[in-house]
Amino acid sequence: MRQNQFTRRAESMLGFVEFIGLVVITIATTLAGFGEVMTMTRAGVVTLADLLLMFLYLEILAMVSLYFQSGRLPVRFPIYIAIVALARYLVLDMKNLDMWQMLTVAGSILLLTLGVLAVRYGHCRFPYPDGE
Repeated sequence: MRQNQFTRRAESMLGFVEFIGLVVITIATTLAGFGEVMTMTRAGVVTLADLLLMFLYLEILAMVSLYFQSGRLPVRFPIYIAIVALARYLVLDMKNLDMWQMLTVAGSILLLTLGVLAVRYGHCRFPYPDGE
């Protein structure tokens, strides 16, 4: 009996900590996005790097929103964020990267893309039962 009570309280506390963490992530991402918009406004120009950064912020907010709605986090979302982050890095630092570094970043993007493809294929081919 005590174990069940402890487990319920621990799950409740962890759920609260998780909620607070998601709220902090949402606020921080929103503030960072707002700061980026202000930077673009002051500069009077929008670059591809700015757009990719805004896309990263939107992906993070979408991931948090999906987690609030379903209580689950698809593994694909962090992979999408990693792909966009690497693409942004490649775009921003292309002039400073040698050929091998560019190939390494491009290869990383390809591996992450193949990972998304494998996860998506597995999800479609072997779906989870409704209860999981």
